Amino acid sequence: MILKLLSRLIDYPCEELHDHKADLLALVASDDKLPEDVKAPLCEFIEQRLSMDLLDWQAEYDGLFERGRSLSLLFFEHVHGESRDRGQAMIDLIEQYKLAGLNIGVRELPDYVPLYLEFVATQPIDAQAGWLQDVAHIMALLTARLQKRENNYQAVFAAVLALSGVEVELAEIHQQIADEKRDDTKEAIDKVWEEEAVTFGGDAVNGGCPTTKNRPSAEQSRSTELPISFVDATANSNSHNQVRGNL
Repeated sequence: MILKLLSRLIDYPCEELHDHKADLLALVASDDKLPEDVKAPLCEFIEQRLSMDLLDWQAEYDGLFERGRSLSLLFFEHVHGESRDRGQAMIDLIEQYKLAGLNIGVRELPDYVPLYLEFVATQPIDAQAGWLQDVAHIMALLTARLQKRENNYQAVFAAVLALSGVEVELAEIHQQIADEKRDDTKEAIDKVWEEEAVTFGGDAVNGGCPTTKNRPSAEQSRSTELPISFVDATANSNSHNQVRGNL
């Protein structure tokens, strides 16, 4: 249950969360997997976010996760960028979702963090940590960048990292990102558009006209239950290993 909760907290804010604040706090308090030093800031996050106006929360969310790429919730962006390897990695991950009985929409991106956490939550308890370990380096990077911005979303990603069981020296990551410039400012966004100028002509098919940046679709901004159906399926270890190689 705690993974599903973290998935919802990272997903687009919705009214449903506001209606169940006491239940969410109780779930965190009763969880036996999260360390106490992780529970406290997570509860503070829930208290603060679910006490603020929903529209204000949604506006901040848009500015935080949907401007620039440094805090992208599409984790293959952090691994493969826009290379062709990303496409194959997503195909492999979709196949793994199918083996688990999860059917995602054609417009949904499988490397969307909340969707991935929903998938991990369907796996056997003894296998969940392994799947989280596959993305621990990304969770650590996002945690450090949120800490650098002094944003309390860091508590949610730190909780995911804690569940993975991976020991990460965040201080080392902070050193690596110390000189990173913000990519969510108007100036930075304008510069990206200038650098990715659209051209037309004979070379348009081969990259002259770049595709729009991938980001979560409308279906992934879940104000209702995730559109996922479950069927009986047995995970394939070979497929798992192939997907792990892409993370």
